[in-house]
Amino acid sequence: MFSGLIVIYGLLMIPVGSETEIQSHSVESPFIWDQDERWNQLEIQFNSAKTGEIPSISDSVKIGIKRIEQLISELESDELEPSDPRLNKVLNVFFEVAPYVAALDSGYVELTDLYNKGRKRIKEASSNWNIENRESRITLYKMLYGMRAAIEEILLQSKQTIDPVIIVQDEPSSTASTNVLGIKVHSGDLLVSRGGAEVSALISRGNDFPGNFSHVALIYVDEATQTPYFIEAHIERGVAIATAEEYINDRKLRFMVLRPRHDLPQLARDPQLPHKAAKFMFEEAQKRHIPYDFKMNFYDPEAMFCSEVGSYAYKEYGVQLWPAESTISSDGIVKVMNTFGVENFVTQMPSDLEYDPQLSVIGEWRDMNALFEDHLYNAVIDAMLVCAENGEEIEYNLWLLPVVRVVKGYSMILNWFGKVGPVPEGLSALEAAKSEAFIDRHESLKQEVRDKADSFREENGYQPPYWELVRISESQTKCEGI
Repeated sequence: MFSGLIVIYGLLMIPVGSETEIQSHSVESPFIWDQDERWNQLEIQFNSAKTGEIPSISDSVKIGIKRIEQLISELESDELEPSDPRLNKVLNVFFEVAPYVAALDSGYVELTDLYNKGRKRIKEASSNWNIENRESRITLYKMLYGMRAAIEEILLQSKQTIDPVIIVQDEPSSTASTNVLGIKVHSGDLLVSRGGAEVSALISRGNDFPGNFSHVALIYVDEATQTPYFIEAHIERGVAIATAEEYINDRKLRFMVLRPRHDLPQLARDPQLPHKAAKFMFEEAQKRHIPYDFKMNFYDPEAMFCSEVGSYAYKEYGVQLWPAESTISSDGIVKVMNTFGVENFVTQMPSDLEYDPQLSVIGEWRDMNALFEDHLYNAVIDAMLVCAENGEEIEYNLWLLPVVRVVKGYSMILNWFGKVGPVPEGLSALEAAKSEAFIDRHESLKQEVRDKADSFREENGYQPPYWELVRISESQTKCEGI
């Protein structure tokens, strides 16, 4: 009997299906800032301003804010193309003034107001751009992501109590509404968020355009009771419906509210279209069990990942979200995400929804206490992906694979009875073993980087900016294995 158990154990150790098929592969290339010298110079400016080496930084802040205000005013009155040089001027002045605002700990409100005006204008202008053109996408990404990055570096250095809610605009909507953490939302709105898990960091950064968001939820507001429901796809249990309390309590580091523009031809014909799309998905989730789609194949609605919930609902009513599909072309990112069962690398990533010209940004909410955690998680993931790009494999404990396979079998039994098992439905035992090893590695590195960041703060008197966190993370990985 004992020898039989050994044979069974040995068979369970065979890594069957170690290669997950890749269905679609991007031929694009990742966007790279490639401005390390500039980031270093910004940090030098910040230090010089803090130590008083730069006189009259208050005047420098006022001049910088005035210059941004003038540029945005010009952009509001003129036709705006992606190649307009004034866009780069706005971003450059944003980067130049940010270190002084951070050092002075003043001017944040004014700069944030200009950020909101700027992104509102850029989003409006993008409705006339060919968003499938790479240069248009790069312009949108640089402006929206870049300005947010500057604002958040200021926040990380601020000693003030700052309102976690940023209201950008109130896009007209005739659908039922409610309030979520201080932001008025309407039925049919899309909430992109960033969770507080290692996999969330991977999803937000694992993209040709690394972003800030890892999850999408579609909100449905019952027109009779005004009760809000959040329809979302979870790795653990597939598509599910959450109450407002459940949505808020599921830890989020940030979320952004996006709403279809009221002047879209489809909404001009039917202003209730967003509500109908949300209600359709609400009812669909109640009619059938929809497992999580680890393959990230948005063409097949039998299983769905989080982005697909929103895109599938709106597609039923003639609105194609993600008009420019997301691309993942880095071999390192493909390798890591393939480990989690992903097969499609031309897909729909949560972060890219922000750049959809059909949608307006309504507002943002950030957990100010978790902002550093958000940056820390991302920096560690960025460093780990560099290791993957250099050919490092995910090292998992082969001896534990038989145990994971037994647990997977137990999970499948639970799934048959409509319950959630320890290993998610749709994820193989080998994928589960590798993904758990990846998460453990991230957790270990994160603690090492946190300790180094604490030392940096004690030594320098300020929070390490994102580029310093990435450097620390890369020094800790040493690319010895993910």
